[in-house]
Amino acid sequence: MGSGKSVVGAIVAQRAGAPFRDLDLMIEAEAGISIPEIFATGGEATFRALETRLLPTTLEPGYVVALGGGSLMNDPNWAVVDRTATTVYLEVPFQTMWERIRRLSGRPLASGRSREEVESLFEERRPRYEQAMHRVNGDRPPGVVADEVMKLWSV
Repeated sequence: MGSGKSVVGAIVAQRAGAPFRDLDLMIEAEAGISIPEIFATGGEATFRALETRLLPTTLEPGYVVALGGGSLMNDPNWAVVDRTATTVYLEVPFQTMWERIRRLSGRPLASGRSREEVESLFEERRPRYEQAMHRVNGDRPPGVVADEVMKLWSV
């Protein structure tokens, strides 16, 4: 959450002339409702089931993909991504992430939660993110981050 995956991913795709997929947007399109509505009506389990079902379709060669922050916490999902994709962790200090998301609605795992609760979720997820092939400092302007990701993607 708040690392800049969607923004940076879209910039990288545009610059590379590659198609871009955002798993969260694909989930909303499949469900026909927003992510907050999915959480409100079916809970996190319904959202995660959709996420797991759609994940393999996002990973076609040549695509730039933004995956939701929790999608990689499921071990089988991580195995699919790790086996088929070049993974990049946009590393952002919690304070930066918190400033980016704390006032935004539409973030079911952050809305209505305290800073401490969201930070705990961040710390719980971080070890998985750190397993990515590459780490990029995401605490910079999106264009600069995209430049660095482009270098990694084109290797």
